[in-house]
Amino acid sequence: MILLSGEVTIELPLAQRVVRSRFSRSYFRTFWSIRLFMGVPNLKFGIVVFPGTWSEKDTHHAVSGVLGQDAEYIWHDDEKIDQYDGIVLPGGFSYGDYLRCGAIARFSPVMEAVTAFAERGGPVIGICNGFQVLCESGLLPGVLMRNDHLEFRCIWTDLKVENDSTMFTSTATKGQTLHIPMSHGEGNYLADETTIERLEGNGQIVFRYADAAGNVTPEINPNGSLNNIAGIVNERGNVMGMMPHPEKACEKLIGGDDGNVIFNSMINNIVASLA
Repeated sequence: MILLSGEVTIELPLAQRVVRSRFSRSYFRTFWSIRLFMGVPNLKFGIVVFPGTWSEKDTHHAVSGVLGQDAEYIWHDDEKIDQYDGIVLPGGFSYGDYLRCGAIARFSPVMEAVTAFAERGGPVIGICNGFQVLCESGLLPGVLMRNDHLEFRCIWTDLKVENDSTMFTSTATKGQTLHIPMSHGEGNYLADETTIERLEGNGQIVFRYADAAGNVTPEINPNGSLNNIAGIVNERGNVMGMMPHPEKACEKLIGGDDGNVIFNSMINNIVASLA
């Protein structure tokens, strides 16, 4: 067991079982070993900021203020991100959501760096608009379209954990529900039938919209997403996109801290992979 600053406990055996076969970051292991030797165990998260991003400060607070890790903002025209252990694309309205949500942001210089980072096995999470950008960039399949009711919804949702063997959910239990808010007008996840079958068959659907008891029904679906999909992961398991906002569920004072399950899972698994 390793204790990091803040409120994070790293359970290495569990994390190693989860990530060893699917997640490798040998590119950074020497750098990490030097940091451990120097007594600086905190991970460093990079939070990408596009013109129109609005949830970067909440994300910074969750990762740094609550969980005690280091976090820095990455401007959209930055092209060097190798110094980070994990990348977060937060929510917002990048470039005003013109053309289509995320359609312009995908051409920002930083996205070439994010793509290269992900291809090396680096962990990337896209939240809300970040999920849309990941889909537009081809890092995740499918697309996020206008909510089927044509309304912007800002509500608390319950997410059923469908896969607890990802690096984003290893501290959760399959079937568990996480109480996390959403805030979007274009969260309707769509993909062709073949893609949906592949996501279902590979266990790449991480979260579904459900009720508090974990029942997945059409009535509880807040935006029309196919199969109640709220979050997916790529085949390699190191890139995840989700529409609800875990950074806005990091403290009981603001309604709940279930979002920390996701960030703590990332921290555990990154540490294990770099040990």
